[in-house]
Amino acid sequence: MSKYKLLFIGLLIDAFGMITSSWVLPVIGDFADIVWAPLTAWLMTRLYKGNAGKIAGVATFIEEIIPGLDIIPSFTLMWLYTHVIRDSKISKVLDLDDK
Repeated sequence: MSKYKLLFIGLLIDAFGMITSSWVLPVIGDFADIVWAPLTAWLMTRLYKGNAGKIAGVATFIEEIIPGLDIIPSFTLMWLYTHVIRDSKISKVLDLDDK
């Protein structure tokens, strides 16, 4: 999958998560998080392989299940980490490869 297609999918998932968040739909959003949190965690592990995907899946689950944190764009941040930060020269100097 191309990195820009992955970014687009991530933006869609983040946007949907924000629309159904406890900020936009106060009562419904909190109950929707019970289903949305495990689904997004699973999606994160499918879109991003390896340890980084597993860690991001757990972080996404926690972010989605705690009311009020739905506003954090987990998938977009993971894309930035994967395709901007991890691919940078600084990452190579610090040896931040996902092994």
